[in-house]
Amino acid sequence: MAPFCEECRWNFLTGTATSYTPIAPPQAQRPSAPPSGFPAPPAPGPGAPQDPFGYHDSRPSQVNRPAEPLGAEPTHHQAPPRAAADDDWVLSPPSQAQAPEPPQPRAPQGWTAYIGPDRDYFMAMMRRSGPEASGLNLPAYAPPKQLPLQGNQVSIGRRRHSTGEAPDIDLSVPPEDPGVSHQHAVLVQQPDGSWAVVDQNSTNGTTVNGGEEPIQPYVPVQLQDGDRVHVGAWTTITVRRG
Repeated sequence: MAPFCEECRWNFLTGTATSYTPIAPPQAQRPSAPPSGFPAPPAPGPGAPQDPFGYHDSRPSQVNRPAEPLGAEPTHHQAPPRAAADDDWVLSPPSQAQAPEPPQPRAPQGWTAYIGPDRDYFMAMMRRSGPEASGLNLPAYAPPKQLPLQGNQVSIGRRRHSTGEAPDIDLSVPPEDPGVSHQHAVLVQQPDGSWAVVDQNSTNGTTVNGGEEPIQPYVPVQLQDGDRVHVGAWTTITVRRG
């Protein structure tokens, strides 16, 4: 697609020959010395044809251009992006550590009272009592009783036959414990879900875990899982959690 021939200078556009006389390079100007590190171009010998385009005067650029930065290559711990089926590049999402689930609040465990005659407590009570207790006998058999502790408080005592008022733990049913007062004691639920026992200034008092001395009236005594509350002549109430 050149407009003229390189050999004879024939112009293909006009259909005529084109005369061309190359311009001789100026002789007054001496070629500058090549930069250090590059060999000097050979000087043309006598009789050698002059280069009309001055190629022998060309020299490499003195400016060192910095190398073009290459694309960042994936390191050994970075997986290269994978190509999807439609040639779209899909980058793997950053891995996100799964946050641990917060601990779920545990539902408060229920408490249960187990009620029945206690031979050890009966014998200890007989040793502390006077002659008036000599006519008491430990029941030969008593069906096991248990009561889930619910609400704010659970009353312990004996039914009043005159009014029909009955406590939550009624110890007047056979075998009736004659040493229990009508309003003997109260189990009171604590803010943390546990229970305490409060003596209601009963006649014979209330003891805990086989203690010799009764607890102070109207003063709550904290109970633990498995503690035993003794009332009357032979009754023991064991509180258990769960």
